[in-house]
Order: sequence, then structure tokens, then C-alpha cells
Amino acid sequence: MLYYILYPLKSHVSFFNIFRYITTRSGGAFITALLLTLIFTPYLIKHPLMKERISDRVPKSHQQKSGTSTSGGIVLLTSSIIATLLWAKLNVMYVYVAIFVTLYMALMGLYDDIVKLKGKEKKGLSIRTKLIFQFVLSGIVVLSLYKMYPSNIVTKTQFLSFKNINLDFGIFYILFVMFVFVGTTNSVNLTDGLDGLAASTLIPVIGVFILLAYFEGHKVLAAYLHLMKINEIGELAIFGSSIAGAILGFLWYNAYPAEIFMGDTGSQGLGGALAIMSILTKQELLLPIAGFVFFVEALSVIIQVYVFRRSGGTRRFFKRAPIHHHFEHLGWKEPKIVTRMCILSLLSSIMALTLIKIR
Repeated sequence: MLYYILYPLKSHVSFFNIFRYITTRSGGAFITALLLTLIFTPYLIKHPLMKERISDRVPKSHQQKSGTSTSGGIVLLTSSIIATLLWAKLNVMYVYVAIFVTLYMALMGLYDDIVKLKGKEKKGLSIRTKLIFQFVLSGIVVLSLYKMYPSNIVTKTQFLSFKNINLDFGIFYILFVMFVFVGTTNSVNLTDGLDGLAASTLIPVIGVFILLAYFEGHKVLAAYLHLMKINEIGELAIFGSSIAGAILGFLWYNAYPAEIFMGDTGSQGLGGALAIMSILTKQELLLPIAGFVFFVEALSVIIQVYVFRRSGGTRRFFKRAPIHHHFEHLGWKEPKIVTRMCILSLLSSIMALTLIKIR
């Protein structure tokens, strides 16, 4: 919106020419989302829409967190969407698809939060129900891609550091997109188990896809890095910057000891935002590398369930899953686990960017 108001003023004052640049508007979106989240989150803390119920499946030390304000993702995601609409070009379809997916997953997460808090036990939507929602979303996204991309690349994804090699999933692309949504949203959701863990580990990963969106929208950089040149995809960097700014603002209150949790509203919405950024940039295969922490968290649960069922309920591979709870049982303090996971997320994000450079 501001692009259409401020950029035309360049003919009168040359300063306003800076609003043509994605970097300028990304910075503006980041700061706007950060400030909005910092300003409005305290209102949700003082007057919570919902309060957290702690599951008996987590360490006993977490029981003291019961009653903490939750569903902070409402403010976080609302702030990021407002900032995106303020700073992005409003005639770019990629922006609307990203916003739609984020809202879709956030609303599903919000309903999940409500179900969990109202039931006798802390049980949310069934796996089957979530898969149905995510399959419908995948179908909508794939149909949107057919309208946005040339037919020769719509079902393709870029293959890591192998330059000019793209994998074509053909008719199975909708299943691939669904797998990306299911894997990403659930892994982010599983990681959201310690104060500040999901938020702090998400920022570097979002940063990778902000840069990718910018590179792929830039003719010279896309050619230099052997990336697909996708017209107007650079506007997605503004969406990503809004998400990153909002997460940082939320982390101010979510850091240990947390005053508010993001809930499934936040974790599902943010997982959806990360997934759609990877899909729109055609970099889905880079997600497990950049998001290594989320991959390990999800893998730890899969291993735990497999070993438990294989042994007939007599053995467990980890003391508790996801793996951050395993470290708690080993005696690691919550802030130390979060800090170390954040370092791992930063390193894996740098590794992902390195793979792009060595194409």
C-alpha cells in the first residue's frame, strides 16, 4: 500500500525513490511487524483469550506454566499480515497466496487450541481431520501455482546444490506439496515445547527463504547463483521480513520465563508460512537442511513411537520425545536447551545458504 502512496512522490522529492527497492520495503515491513507485536502483545497477556493447560505428557517442571496466556500467535500473525499489506506491492499473487496459507493454517491452529482447552483432556483435532484440511489446502495451492508459473516449471522443484537440475513431480506434485505442509507445520508445532524455542529457531530459517525470494526475483543474482528467475517473487521477501519481525517482537515476551505462548495458532500459522515460502521459491528440498532443528524434533517423535510400538510398549528410545524434553530429563536447563537449539538453527541455515552458493 505504501509503495503506491510514497513511490510516486519521487518526481517531487528524489528521496522517495528508495521505496522502489525491495530491501527498503523489507526493512520497513520488519520494523512495522516488530513494533506492532511489541505494542499489542501485552494486551493479550493482561486480557488473555485463552490460558494454557499443561499436558501430563511433559516433564513435571512444566506444570507451573499452567494458566499462562496462550494463542499469542493471533497478535504475531495479525501484525505480520498488516505489515505485509502496508509494504508489499498489492498486485503480486505470491503475496496473497502466502497470506492465505498463513491464515488458513492459523485458523486451523486456533480451532485446535479451542478444542484442547474445552475438552476434559488436552486433545485437539484428530490426525485425520488435520490431514483433510491440509490436503484441501495443498489442492488450492497447486491450482494457484498453475496460474502463477509457466507450465514447464509449475510441478518442479530445485535440486539443492546441483545447478540447473530440477526435479519434476508431475501429477504427484499435489502429494509432494501436502507432504511439505504436513512435515513443516507438524515439526514447528512439535518444536514449540519450551519457552522461546520455536520462535528463536524459526528466525534464521525464515531468513534463508527471505534471501532466496530476493535472489530469485533479481535477474543478475538468479543467473549468478543458477536459481530459477521468477518474476516478482522478490515481494515474498517482504512477507518473510514481516514474519521475522513479528517473531522477534513476540520473542520479547515468549523468552524464558514466558509470559505468553504462541499456541497452535502461532505454530501452525508459522509452519504454514515457512512451508509456502519454500514452495513458492521452488526450494522445498532445502527445508530439512535450513530447518534441521525442526527435522530432528519431528524425527525424534517418529523414532520414539516406532520403538515403543515395536517393543509392545516396553521400551523407549528417548527418555521423552520430542528431543528437547529428552535433554530436560538429562538435566539440561530450559534456557540452555533453547540457546543450543538456536545455535544449531543458525548453523544449519548458514549451511543451506552455502549449498546455494556452491551450485
